[in-house]
Amino acid sequence: MIYLDNAATSWPKPESVYTAADRAARECAGNPGRSGHGLSMAAGRILRETRMLTARFFNAPDAERLVFTLNATDALNLAIHGLLAPGGHVITSSLEHNSVARPLEALRRLGVRVTKLPADPVNGLDPAQVCAAISADTRLVAVTHVANTTGTVNPIAEIGAICRERSVLLLVDAAQSAGTRPVDIQGMNIDLLAFPGHKGLLGPQGTGGLYIGINAAPRPMREGGTGSLSHMLEQPDVLPDRYESGTPNVPGLAGLAAGIRYISDLTPRAILEHEAKLANRLIDGLAGIPGIRLYGPPACPGRSGVVSFTIHGVDTVEASMIMDQGFGIAVRYGLHCAPDAHRTLGTLETGGTIRVSAGCMNTETDIELCLEAAANIASMH
Repeated sequence: MIYLDNAATSWPKPESVYTAADRAARECAGNPGRSGHGLSMAAGRILRETRMLTARFFNAPDAERLVFTLNATDALNLAIHGLLAPGGHVITSSLEHNSVARPLEALRRLGVRVTKLPADPVNGLDPAQVCAAISADTRLVAVTHVANTTGTVNPIAEIGAICRERSVLLLVDAAQSAGTRPVDIQGMNIDLLAFPGHKGLLGPQGTGGLYIGINAAPRPMREGGTGSLSHMLEQPDVLPDRYESGTPNVPGLAGLAAGIRYISDLTPRAILEHEAKLANRLIDGLAGIPGIRLYGPPACPGRSGVVSFTIHGVDTVEASMIMDQGFGIAVRYGLHCAPDAHRTLGTLETGGTIRVSAGCMNTETDIELCLEAAANIASMH
């Protein structure tokens, strides 16, 4: 199989990720922070090491403020539901994944004022729009770093500078950028960073996290056992325990640490250059095929590996099935859990797009074979 669905989850993982997860399950199987025996202590070391490694990777100033979650969706829900309340105001964009859009819609119905700014599919969100939309009751700006449907890159550093100047919290959805391009919490003035472990960071599924800056104090989504301050009925205030009730995914986090080490050796910038080269070749090739329409940014330096297109006269489901069953190529079809983005593109009512998302494990040969498949499908209609 030629796997080109890395925006959904990355595959294959580095061998070191499989090895680390397997070793943790076999040799570090205790419950961290709950017992004093060797297996528990070994599990605790994995959590501490992964937390420190992840914080350093994102240039977070305090590792204890980086809390592990089930995935990026879990992290985004913690930030959004934990910070907003009726009467407050939040600013977001028209390119968001449902992991941002749905929690905000639920809160809008409860009395939170939501401003959804129109974002350009090529250039992203205009920082001047964000600045103009901020009002006295604005609590949060919640935006994606890289749009999962088009690969559009938002100017996070510029938006972060505006938010910091206006004392508004900035929540960044890094689902499509963590691991695939540099993300600097301090340099970009990010207050809250939500990230998955299983995509660009090359870790196992069921892993992710939320960095919570010093100015943010979301309400916990879960309360329960933390292994600390067990005499109290109230949830502890200390981080990361406040947000990490229950037994953590130790094997998954061991794999996540291995994925981050692998990426750190390659460097996110090198991965970005590799994925941009593949995406640019794909865009240039698709542009020359009659009947194909491209969406999102053109070929350019720093281009995300996410590329969306449609084939005239071919349903996106049919096209992706032909690619899978006829050519052995895995892509994604449809709305990609981002109806607002497809409304912005004008593809919401027509079945969305075909999304090809290259990762650091893909090669130029993979892209050439994908182009051959797309040309074959287009020529049938």
